[in-house]
Amino acid sequence: MTTDIVEVNNFIVLIEQSNADQPIVQTCAIDGDAVGFAFYGSGEVKLEIKHQNQTKIVTNTKGIAISFFGNSKVEFSHKIGPNRPLQSVSIFSKLNNLHILPQEEQEIFSDFLPELLNPIADFVEGPRFYMTPYMQNAVHKIMTTTYKGNTRQMFLKSQVNELLSHFFAFLASDKKESISNEDKGKLFKAKEIMESNISSPPSLSELSKLIGLNNSKLKKNFKELFGIPVFKFLQEERLNRAYEMLSNTGENVQEVAWHVGYDSLSSFSNAFRQKFGVRPNEIKQQFFLNKS
Repeated sequence: MTTDIVEVNNFIVLIEQSNADQPIVQTCAIDGDAVGFAFYGSGEVKLEIKHQNQTKIVTNTKGIAISFFGNSKVEFSHKIGPNRPLQSVSIFSKLNNLHILPQEEQEIFSDFLPELLNPIADFVEGPRFYMTPYMQNAVHKIMTTTYKGNTRQMFLKSQVNELLSHFFAFLASDKKESISNEDKGKLFKAKEIMESNISSPPSLSELSKLIGLNNSKLKKNFKELFGIPVFKFLQEERLNRAYEMLSNTGENVQEVAWHVGYDSLSSFSNAFRQKFGVRPNEIKQQFFLNKS
């Protein structure tokens, strides 16, 4: 379990990753009155909230965005599920810090989160929904950036602002979505299945049966939810995984191509160059230069 804590515009940002084979339980408390947001890029977290002799359990899974108010009387316990890599971004702000934001930003918080800014209990739940493709992309960029030092701080500042902007933009929309929450859960399951089987993914028909959606709904709603067709997503995931392997492991280009599901080395090389602007052997050469 790794937790990276950064401060952005008086917000405290926790960037958490875990890939443990055993459950992880963490307890924490909030120092004073605060508004919080959490965005789950992957994994499953069972959140136990204790306040005023009450216990509430909320399960947050891949793709969920949540918001809440809490104070020092609330105890949070996180149980992180095993063998389900966790990637989450949590953003916290003390209530009094919101008063020093620019006036237009204060108005956004007060317009869309009045129940959190004027709480009637020690813990108050705010809006909770599946992330839009824009939010998912912002989380992905936060989790995968390789920037260091001041450059990383600048980048994270921009992405946290982007993430919150998309969150409030969703609340400002009419939110009349054509995809039910039940179907969204199935679509995230489909995405997870493909991510876990990139070298030998199921066919579209097999995937439909595995998640309980027919072919047409799977194709149409997957693109609507994630902003990309099913097998275009698979290709992107294969190439991203290949880039990581070439940059961080000793496997050669042919081995990496096989690992991500390409039988033809030339097809792999051409697709890789089209996406990243360089050939895979150039990334591998850079890996060995860095090692020497």
